[in-house]
Amino acid sequence: MLIPLIIAGCSTPASRLDAVAMKHDLKRSVISTNGYDHLVYKQQLSGLQETLHVYLEGDGSPWKYRVVTMPDPTPRDPLALRLMTLDNGPAAYVGRPCYNGTFAAEGCDATLWTSGRYSSTVVRSMAAAIAQLVEKHGTKHVVLIGHSGGGALAMLIAAKIRQVSQVVTIAANLDTDAWTSHHGYSRLYTSLNPAKQARLPERIKQWHLVGGRDGVVPPSIVKGYVRSQANALGISVDSFSHSCCWERVWSSIARGIRTNSPGYLPGRRFKLPFR
Repeated sequence: MLIPLIIAGCSTPASRLDAVAMKHDLKRSVISTNGYDHLVYKQQLSGLQETLHVYLEGDGSPWKYRVVTMPDPTPRDPLALRLMTLDNGPAAYVGRPCYNGTFAAEGCDATLWTSGRYSSTVVRSMAAAIAQLVEKHGTKHVVLIGHSGGGALAMLIAAKIRQVSQVVTIAANLDTDAWTSHHGYSRLYTSLNPAKQARLPERIKQWHLVGGRDGVVPPSIVKGYVRSQANALGISVDSFSHSCCWERVWSSIARGIRTNSPGYLPGRRFKLPFR
């Protein structure tokens, strides 16, 4: 009985991602772009696909005790990956540079998962990796879906891929200056701040989901961002937090995304201007 516990205790964050992927029969591959390797898990994705959902994970564990950088930032709790397994359609999970067991690779240093976690280097490399997937599968419509910091990256990447038609964020850090001020953290000086970028074109529909009990990214940060966008809809679920309980409703949310019907989304809506 102790053997499974010992194995679990010795597992790495990257191996835990692989375990989730194996459980759901996801196909694993690696895309190399801009000098970095990106872990990719594919679901129901082969041949040509007109529409593709691309999932982006949160920041993982950049810091320990807020002052010591973690040697491996890979998320210990890969929520975005688990959400993808509830999405009944072609989808891909694209990892960040230096995450998922590649933290010791050439060109990697702690800047890329701390102050530079949303830097132009990270954004360009991830955009290039997604562009490779789009080209390979002949995709015409890309939906970027990101949790927490993955939502910030989704907004920063969207303008760089012409096939992006929708962006969906969950508890996303969309104004890094407001977020660091709220928590008393140091500014992410080498990162791009989504709130300070040009508005996305109106042709890109945005759905931003927030949990009313989120203490990591306060809903006010997301609501402030929604006010600034041309085609954005906010959804607030009062009983949800930063990570709980999106899995309970994700099958319906994913169905709503695929049918372009926000009626599937639970919670209270807020639009421009938010009141």
